[in-house]
Amino acid sequence: MKLITAIIKPFKLEEVRESLDKIGITGMTITEVKGFGRQKGHTELYRGAEYVIDFLPKIKVEIAVSIDQLDEAIDAITKSASTGKIGDGKIFLSALDQVIRIRTGETDQDAI
Repeated sequence: MKLITAIIKPFKLEEVRESLDKIGITGMTITEVKGFGRQKGHTELYRGAEYVIDFLPKIKVEIAVSIDQLDEAIDAITKSASTGKIGDGKIFLSALDQVIRIRTGETDQDAI
């Protein structure tokens, strides 16, 4: 099992959710986060004054998947989150040693 953590642009969330739903992945955790990568923020003009926005709003999507679903999930996220412009985000993969569903006590694949 793997944990996919994707950092995406906020307006791409619904597209990513629909894309994952089409391949049978319905469970995910969403967190509103702020950060920056190579784009290093940007400047905005407000009432004639320039402001530097260091941390840009992003969405962190976390999904637990089986190894069988991994490539398909990464492909779905990559295609649906891409705008082709800087700041599209990143995908991180982590190993999941064990998953436990609290309500039923199911473990691992059954808990996903």
